[in-house]
Amino acid sequence: MASIQRDTIIDGRYRVLRRLGSGGMADVYAAEDRQLGRQVALKLLYRHLSEDVQFVERFRREASSAAGLQHPNIVGIFDRGEWDGTYYIAMEYVEGRTLKDIVRERGPAPPDAAVDVVLQILRALRYAHQRGIVHRDIKPQNVLIDEDGRVRVTDFGIARAGASDMTETGSIMGTAQYLSPEQAQGRAVDARSDLYSIGIVLYELLTGRVPFDAESPVSVALKQVSEPPVPPRELDPAIPPGLEAVVLRALEKDPARRFADADEFIEALHAARAAPDVVPPAPVEVIEEEPERSRWWLWLLALLAIAAIAVGLYLLLKPDEATVPNVIGRTSATASQILQNKGFEVDIQPATNATVERDHVFAQDPGANETAKEGSTVHLRVSAGPGQAAVPSVVGLPQKEAERQLKDAGFKVTAQKEFSDTVKSGRVIDTTPAVGTLIERGTTVTITVSQGREQVQVPDVTGQSEDNARSAIEGAGLRVGAVTQQESAEDPGTVIDQSPAAGKQLAKGSAVDLTVAKAVKVPDVVDQPEDDATKALEDAGFTVKVRDRTTTVQSEDGVVLEQSPQGDEQRPKGSRVTIIVGRLGGTPTPTPTPTPTATATVP
Repeated sequence: MASIQRDTIIDGRYRVLRRLGSGGMADVYAAEDRQLGRQVALKLLYRHLSEDVQFVERFRREASSAAGLQHPNIVGIFDRGEWDGTYYIAMEYVEGRTLKDIVRERGPAPPDAAVDVVLQILRALRYAHQRGIVHRDIKPQNVLIDEDGRVRVTDFGIARAGASDMTETGSIMGTAQYLSPEQAQGRAVDARSDLYSIGIVLYELLTGRVPFDAESPVSVALKQVSEPPVPPRELDPAIPPGLEAVVLRALEKDPARRFADADEFIEALHAARAAPDVVPPAPVEVIEEEPERSRWWLWLLALLAIAAIAVGLYLLLKPDEATVPNVIGRTSATASQILQNKGFEVDIQPATNATVERDHVFAQDPGANETAKEGSTVHLRVSAGPGQAAVPSVVGLPQKEAERQLKDAGFKVTAQKEFSDTVKSGRVIDTTPAVGTLIERGTTVTITVSQGREQVQVPDVTGQSEDNARSAIEGAGLRVGAVTQQESAEDPGTVIDQSPAAGKQLAKGSAVDLTVAKAVKVPDVVDQPEDDATKALEDAGFTVKVRDRTTTVQSEDGVVLEQSPQGDEQRPKGSRVTIIVGRLGGTPTPTPTPTPTATATVP
């Protein structure tokens, strides 16, 4: 699968943020869960594997096994689904590093630190084992250390839950360096197999290397079965003897000689920490042989292995017949294993089937209980689901009508809401997958339904200047509508009222009307009688202060001689205007009488 670009929306819900890495089956991305507003790790199965029903079953089983495990030392599984022709798992995003990366960078860990890490892994596995789940792939790559130093076990990709008959031991294997001997031999596994793998992790933490390594996985697996590990103290004498004894017991070839369960392993680690120089007794007596006999025993083992291979080939190739078991209704992986256990080869043929659950067998040839030669092929017809259909065009339709049409076309429907400036509330904006995309019937189609224009809160702009008010309104996603000027005691240009009022919810882009204070022209009252001047000023909205000035001119008595501010100046309504009024005092000066103009007589 090509790398997915940032901001790609997975299954209508998860927005890709960045690529985290890849594993044996899948790419892993950091993504944002848009529904719950949290970051997740999204694991997407490689596209070529999504066409293999057995790999898909393995991938699904990871989610099924781990989804119910809620423990502080286990990475949680949130969701799983299908998208763009492949499958995904959404899991808890852990900010941290793998234990493998830490060992590579720092080398061996101090014994106490190693014990602390392994105790946390054991607590996680104890929780899983008590619920019938065996991890089967414990290794440092599947152990994360978060930013708080807490151990988190992840990747239950090859786990086996309960008494399931899904036991594809031969085809589902973990990393060879951490496999138990019984896994390497293709035998049944249980919780003690996980304890062996944890023993190898502890060995690596203490020494900086794995006990068994070689150029090929097969060679490593043979060493797991037949070779004893180099005792850790031979690599680092500083390792306490008691802790070495715990490691060697965990790495016993025979599961019966290992710790019986995680609790016994935990108790042994606590005891080794409390008395590091005390070596606990071995579970059973071990008789050491002479070097010559040991070499002889190894030769005998090799001969027995060759003989076993020869016998196996004979049994595989002999033309005996066997009864074909009934696998109708089984998943393809389970059916394959049952048939392979009976000595048959399997040919899986996917086919559209609307009535049988996807990945379940609905026909087989030869049929159930028929006789066929061992080693012959049984052909299985496996349901590929109900077939494909194109996503119908429902853009612009009301939500209920869109859902009806999609369900009639064979799809499941989920809806999400989104604001839109162009699509009416309650109608469909788009679909995921897009209209016309061919997808399997039964797949969920997400419709995005308009909520109309986004609602925003009207800010309070009263008391602000008109420019500041305009900036605040536009910054909230609204616009300024009508601006009305009104005489006011506020400074000119100040917003004295707004409509709608502050705090109201409006559709984004709506208008807010403003009322802005304007100045008032001061009346010119000079030479007017005091009462007339006072009335004129008060009628114009001003307050009046009267100051007297003594005059000897009778005509100036009670008349406004001066005013401040001057007439026709602009002032806020309610401002004070001071008038100076003449008051007669002393010897009045009579008003001068105009001198008559002489008239000349024209002769």
